[in-house]
Amino acid sequence: MDTYDLITRNADEVVTDEEVRELAADPAGKRVYVGYEPSGVLHLGHLLTANKLIDLQDAGMEVVVLLADVHAYLNGKGTFEEIRDTAEQMRAQFLAYGLDESQTEFVYGSSYQLEEEYVLDLHELELSTTLNRAQRAMAELQSGETAKVSHVVYPLMQALDIEYLDLDLAVGGMDQRKVHMLMREELPGLGYEARPCLHTPIVADLTTGEGKMSSSQGVTISMEDSVDDLEEKVNSAFCPPTRDPEGDLENPVLELFEYHVFPRFETVVVERPEKYGGDLEYGSYEDLASDLESGELHPADAKGTLASYLDELIAPGREKLRELREA
Repeated sequence: MDTYDLITRNADEVVTDEEVRELAADPAGKRVYVGYEPSGVLHLGHLLTANKLIDLQDAGMEVVVLLADVHAYLNGKGTFEEIRDTAEQMRAQFLAYGLDESQTEFVYGSSYQLEEEYVLDLHELELSTTLNRAQRAMAELQSGETAKVSHVVYPLMQALDIEYLDLDLAVGGMDQRKVHMLMREELPGLGYEARPCLHTPIVADLTTGEGKMSSSQGVTISMEDSVDDLEEKVNSAFCPPTRDPEGDLENPVLELFEYHVFPRFETVVVERPEKYGGDLEYGSYEDLASDLESGELHPADAKGTLASYLDELIAPGREKLRELREA
């Protein structure tokens, strides 16, 4: 896989392709980031973007993880002390999951977002951005809550972070797209360069194949799940024998293979008794998805295999959580 393909693997959107190709031509030392509002326990939504960060490290880039304590405070997630405690738990889990510590810089937002220069730039953005524009940028993130002043300041800070962290590339889920477009529109007005962006997919709800897998609604998988919890969740997942169900439905089992398993494992082995055809080995997502559609791979076997590989990915983080809680 060449550098450009590695950088853009499993991206839903690249903004812009020309800018990202330029980065791919000379990736060494380039700085890329994802910002996370500290929430304590990592779930598959966090880990999808973490998989992309691992790809970018493999391409030679330096990763910045913003532990967005000020953003969390603005979103009513607790005191700064409480938020920083959960942020440190997240940091440990990211490293356990596979981020290279030597290529990863963890930054608290409060380490620079309260400085005079940043605050003055934030006020400049407040002057130049309409209320409607800021609300549109935040609409994907506030989950239907009544908008507060803090909610419209939040995306302006996200835009400004990309300058103050000295970044070459911004990464986020598709729910971050409007924020990144705000950044590209507004930063040049402050005399700063707009940065390119990569947007990762949103995995569908595990049990229905609809909408978005969410830790606040429905079922998700997190690093605190036991092996039994994980198997129960995956075994109850929606998995029709096709990669493209009718209507707006998705196949979340196949999505998890595509976005979580195959980026981290060179081959995937489905263990089956000889009387059912013996083991199957896959070197690519496409081969596995094709066998599911043809009937060669039964959904129950796909689910059992998925649970096993997801457990291997989250087990180090589960153990790290246990250590932190016992300390």
